[in-house]
Parts: sequence; structure tokens; C-alpha cells
Amino acid sequence: MTDLSIAAKGKSGQNRENLRQHNLSLVLRLLHQMGTVARSQLTSVTGLNRSTISDLVAELAARGLVVESEAILVGGVGRPSLAVGTASDVVAFAVNPEIDATTVAAVTLDGQIVARVRYPTHIQPEPQKAAQIANQLISTMRNQLPAGTRIAGVGAAVPGQVRVNDGVVRFAPHLNWIEAPFGPMLSQLSGLPVLVDNDASLATLAERTYGSAKGARHVVSLFAGSGGIGGGVIVDGQPLRGATGYAGELGHMQISNSLEVDYSGLSGTLEALVRRDDLLEVFKLDAATDEELHFEILKAKDSPQVKVIQNQIDALGRGVGVLATIFNPQMVVLSGFLASLFQFDSDRLLDVIRLNTLQSAHDSLLVRTGELGTKAVLVGAAELAFSNLLDNPAAAPLVLAQVK
Repeated sequence: MTDLSIAAKGKSGQNRENLRQHNLSLVLRLLHQMGTVARSQLTSVTGLNRSTISDLVAELAARGLVVESEAILVGGVGRPSLAVGTASDVVAFAVNPEIDATTVAAVTLDGQIVARVRYPTHIQPEPQKAAQIANQLISTMRNQLPAGTRIAGVGAAVPGQVRVNDGVVRFAPHLNWIEAPFGPMLSQLSGLPVLVDNDASLATLAERTYGSAKGARHVVSLFAGSGGIGGGVIVDGQPLRGATGYAGELGHMQISNSLEVDYSGLSGTLEALVRRDDLLEVFKLDAATDEELHFEILKAKDSPQVKVIQNQIDALGRGVGVLATIFNPQMVVLSGFLASLFQFDSDRLLDVIRLNTLQSAHDSLLVRTGELGTKAVLVGAAELAFSNLLDNPAAAPLVLAQVK
């Protein structure tokens, strides 16, 4: 099965005119996920006839959402087919407030980061301050984007529990935010629509759309950053959200009788035993980017450093084993500094996972590092901002980046 077929699974188009909006969304989503493809491939995968695909592509092109390029020959025989891809001048802003920095990126409709700025903060920023920093970075970035660039909106990835429908951060312990209306704050400052979700959930979405879990139907993802450990679960292609939208707090799963507590005050959890701060301490670092910490982990040779890393690998293995037994996923994706722990000693981690997983769940399990690396959260946040456009290409508003 091709990547395009996987992306289209369960999304067959309809030829009836009253389902035109569904079909526009279907075609744009396929191009958004898969990149440039031959028009004939769209016909084959969606089940729509050639004239319907031609009509839909023409409307999306007229709206400036897709572009057609040189004809390509599919399969080496027959008449060449025009190639279709998403427009490069449609972007979303991604915002990621953390304890040590607020990062903003501009991400194109095909998942490419075209601009990225990290604004360091030395203390936990209050929600209003983080919104002001993000708006300042967005304003500067808007003026630096090429003329004619259009904005779909802003997606914010926050390390905490988020009420997605109104952008309120219910509880972000590492940031010390409680009932913070971060989305409305940033929307008021920027004049742009802002959607907010949990950072790890968005990283999971990005890895499934563009990264290691692309095309997979059953996935568990673990993401670790300065805000702790979060995760996401995809069941039969759909994200597991829970009754009130807060599912996926996998870092708070108890795996030990240790009295060490996590950022929410729970003892013996995965987040309590696999801590970024402990790694910074053993490497004698006050702060570090994910790339800098990754370098330190991989070159570690001193006994105290190796011991800390091995203890964290063992705790991570126990956690992954429990999750594999509960959810029976095709794969587990490890991102943030968890990927660095895996790369430091993959055999040790896989052995611990095997010892803590029922054999029936372990036999076909794949464990992978996140393909997107530090980009995952930002790409996922942009996915959130693009959601309205992808759902309704004919009606979702786009805003010019440069305001005269």
C-alpha cells in the first residue's frame, strides 16, 4: 500500500455535488500530508473520477491553496500527469512556551519550518508575559515573510492540561500556570485566531503526519522536554482524547514505589524518575537546548553520568512496557531527550521493555525515535492552526502576513 493510499484510508471521496466541501477537504488533506503527487494518483486513491479531481484542483488552485507543476510520467507508460502540491505561501505560526524559553516558528502548509526564533527566559514567564513575547516574535516574523504570504492562524503547544475548545491552560505545573486563558490572550494581542493544545499530543500528531509514525494506525508516543513527560495515543487512526479531553498524560503513570515526585506532585511516576533536570545537574549545565543535551548524553563516559542515564533508561523501559501491554500499539515513538536515552543504549532499553511487556504485545512492537526531533512540537502546533483550513478550504479565512 502506498503512502498516499494510507493517508486516504477511510476517506474516500464522493461525486455528489452536495459533498463538494468534503471532497475539497479530502484532496487538500492528502496533498498536505503527502506533498506533491500526480493528479492521476489523486484520482486513483480517492475514487473520484478524472473530471471531478480536475475541477477540485482547479478550485483549490484558484484559492491559492495548491499549485500545479510540470507533468510527470506515472509508472513509465501512458500520458504524463500534472503534478499537484500545496502552495508554499500559506503558513501558520507555531508557539511553544516553556520554562526557559518561548519559541515561535512559521510553518508552511506542507510542514516545512521557514522561520524559527527562540526567546530565552530566565524565570517562569507568567501567561500574559509569554503571550506578549510570542506576539512580539510573531509581529517581527510577519514583516520578514515574503510579500503575499498568507496566515492560517496560530497554534500553541503548552506543556500542561489544556481545554482545547477555548484555549485555557487548566494546569501547567512546570510553568506554574493555573486556569490561564493563553489562547484568548495571544489572539487579542496578535489579531489572529489561536488554538491551544498539549505539547506532547501535538508532537504525536506531527510524527503521525510527517514522521516516524506516518501511516500507522496504532501508536503510543512519549515526548519529554523541560516541562516534563507527556504523550499521545492513537487508536485505529484516531487520537485518544478521553471524556474531557485530557487523555495522554502518560508521564504521570506510576511505575515505582519511589518517593520521588513529578511536577504535579505524584510519586513514583515515569516523569518523576526520568527527569531532564537530573540530566542537566549531572552534566553541570544550568540550561541547555535539546540538541546540546543530546550531545552531552551521547558522549557521556564518566561513571556518575552513565549511572544517571542508565537509571533513566531502566525507568523508561518499564513505562514503555506497561503502555505496550495496555494499548498493544504497532509502535512506540520516543521524542525529546527520550530519543537521546534510546540512542545512548538501545539494547538496554529494548531488554527492559521486553521484560516488562506481555509477550503477545511485545512480539510485533516497534520502538522508534521521533523523526522530526525538536521540530515535532512546532510542526504539531502548526497542524492545529491549519485544522480549520483543512476542514473547510472554501471558507476558512486567510490573513496577509504583511500589513501595510
